[in-house]
Amino acid sequence: MSTFIVKGSHTSAAATLSATTVGGAQFVRITATAGANTITVADADSVTLGTAYLHTAGDSIIIEKAPTDKITSSGNAVAAAVGSPRS
Repeated sequence: MSTFIVKGSHTSAAATLSATTVGGAQFVRITATAGANTITVADADSVTLGTAYLHTAGDSIIIEKAPTDKITSSGNAVAAAVGSPRS
């Protein structure tokens, strides 16, 4: 198990993430809270940079992004700004 340096409050929990920069965070931990979920990262001009898939509620991923990149989810999710993961 890894530990993380928390950098701010979480975003959303009972709703989809909608083009959020998560406070300009560089590292963001996203956890699906309701079933399968596609996570999309787009740049400041809304050009998709990539996607990731979370299979079920409780699945999580840490994404490294630029401060102006935006994250969107297809289903309910929680996003939290974190520092670099410690191993």
